[in-house]
Amino acid sequence: MKIHIPSETGRLKKVIVHTPGHEVSLVNPELKDELLFDDIIFEEDAREEHLDMLDLFKAAMPEDGEILEIMDLARECLQDADIRRGFVNTLVRELPYENLAAVQKDLQKLSADELLRFVVEGSISPSHHFTLHPAPNLLFTRDLAAVVNDTVILSKAAKRARARESLLMELILKNSDTFSDVKNRIIYTDRSQSIEGGDVLVASDKVVLIGMSQRTTFSGMMGVAGQLLSGNVEHVLAVDIPKQRSSMHLDTIFTFSDENECVVFPPAIEEQTDNVVELSKDGDLIVSKKHSSLKNALETLMETEFTFIRCGGDNRTTQFREQWTDGANVFALAPGVIVGYERNTKTFEALSEHGYKIMDQFDFVDEYEDKQFDYKKSGKIAISFQGHELCRGRGGARCMTLPILRN
Repeated sequence: MKIHIPSETGRLKKVIVHTPGHEVSLVNPELKDELLFDDIIFEEDAREEHLDMLDLFKAAMPEDGEILEIMDLARECLQDADIRRGFVNTLVRELPYENLAAVQKDLQKLSADELLRFVVEGSISPSHHFTLHPAPNLLFTRDLAAVVNDTVILSKAAKRARARESLLMELILKNSDTFSDVKNRIIYTDRSQSIEGGDVLVASDKVVLIGMSQRTTFSGMMGVAGQLLSGNVEHVLAVDIPKQRSSMHLDTIFTFSDENECVVFPPAIEEQTDNVVELSKDGDLIVSKKHSSLKNALETLMETEFTFIRCGGDNRTTQFREQWTDGANVFALAPGVIVGYERNTKTFEALSEHGYKIMDQFDFVDEYEDKQFDYKKSGKIAISFQGHELCRGRGGARCMTLPILRN
């Protein structure tokens, strides 16, 4: 299967997601912070909201578009007994703090479905007393990897709560037929480093942004940047952002809505200076150049003017409120065709002021589910979808998607 992401906004053709399952119902309020959730989620409503979002994707994608469930990909890999056995050994080796060696023999006896349930929900069986915390963040597939052109960056989670997800993604990259063509083009991160997919944005086939955030370390960024620059990427923009929960990844404060338009959280993007360093290759050396701002860096390297659209509009309070509910975390289905949570009304007003037609998810599906959507004729559209439960986990449309093929 072809894997290729040359930009953030090319028409979406293949994407990996995870519709929330029982794991989100296993989040104890006393453990929610440890599990990286700001609130507990009602499973049934979250599932419905997520499936409605996928219906929206299907209406916008081409006929040969494909939505892949990460659980299905993992389950297919684990059907092979040798792969299943090796994966158990990997879990025991890479998660020493979980004391899995005590139940290694029990895990080796599990079927593919049972082992997958253990990894995601934390239980071996109702009668077995050994349990782990659930992995509710699997919902945010974006953070598990990033595709840049025809190269895949395997993320290394910064927090223990997401370590099993990283191992699950590695299992898929190494064993799934979906990634058979790129197995020799996977970038790995050293054990002591961390980088997550929410910090990697592909401005073009030559320019990639990497956030240095709460979850991506300087060494993780440099390790990945060096390997990208040894390929066909010419410039990596290292963007230093606040190291805090509310802006855990670059895509929580900055996303592309069109080829030269972005939705930004002003306090962390427009009001920051001297926080962007351009990395490029000069022979065998990596050289650096400081830029006064992210806008300046993009306009210099992309040789075009950029428009920054403010999350929350011009009002300071609504900027903070709507960034908190992922107003800056939009996801492009095609150039100028984006989706985001409907609750961020001031962000949608700002998009409207910049020429975007505003539609809700149901109107969009009604109009395009039975006919081919042509983004070249539709003009710019900002589509709102419901996510009152989904947003409790602190992630928007981009967080919940891992694109692997765009036009």
